[in-house]
Amino acid sequence: MSEKLFKIHISTPEKTIYEGEISSLIAPGELGYLGVLVDHAPLIANLVPGKIIIRDEAVQPTIFNCKSTGILEVLKNNVNVLVDEAERA
Repeated sequence: MSEKLFKIHISTPEKTIYEGEISSLIAPGELGYLGVLVDHAPLIANLVPGKIIIRDEAVQPTIFNCKSTGILEVLKNNVNVLVDEAERA
């Protein structure tokens, strides 16, 4: 049986960095790291520089270095991450 997945879109003002379906997200919030799983409650949070870790159906997680502040929005199994600067680690 496969895991339940939700959609994510990570972007900067210049481009989309990642778009797809994932099973979990860990992101650097102002008060500490935030974890998001499928069916998460609606949420809007400020992000700070740190690592964004996503898990999809691959064995290894995908890691992005977030070098700036940003915003995380979770709504109905859709996650939008908007940051000024980030790159794949």
